[in-house]
Amino acid sequence: MSEGDLVGESLYVRFQGTRRSPRGHFPGIFALANGLAREGRLSAEQYRFWRAGNDWYDAHYTNPSHVDPTVYDRDLNPGAVAWFKTSAVRLIERVDGYLELLAAHDVDCERVESTDPGKIIYEDDEQVVVVPWQSDSPRGMVRQPNGPEETPPA
Repeated sequence: MSEGDLVGESLYVRFQGTRRSPRGHFPGIFALANGLAREGRLSAEQYRFWRAGNDWYDAHYTNPSHVDPTVYDRDLNPGAVAWFKTSAVRLIERVDGYLELLAAHDVDCERVESTDPGKIIYEDDEQVVVVPWQSDSPRGMVRQPNGPEETPPA
């Protein structure tokens, strides 16, 4: 995946499941993959990929919770979710492996792009955390399915 693959003028991109969680939001692909690992549903090879992928992300980009422990607080910031900045190409291009892992477990995902996904409550060079606007669709949003039947963007 390259920066040129991103649609139009979108500034932010998020990869998430297509089903709402019990809390009412669409979980991101990292939360979904972590859930599969926690439930013991990954093969040995998938577990190695997941562990190595998470370790790489932990080493290469900031966890907003480490900077601001309240950023995902359900009362202070209801529904807060992270979005990559489209300029974070080195982080975005590693997402395909997670999409393949989730597809192997029939977890439908989508790529969502937006110019204005919500009220920004955290920002660094590669991502933002937002409290989504009240509608189901972020402003300036484009959805692209990445389900098990489809090939993730190259």
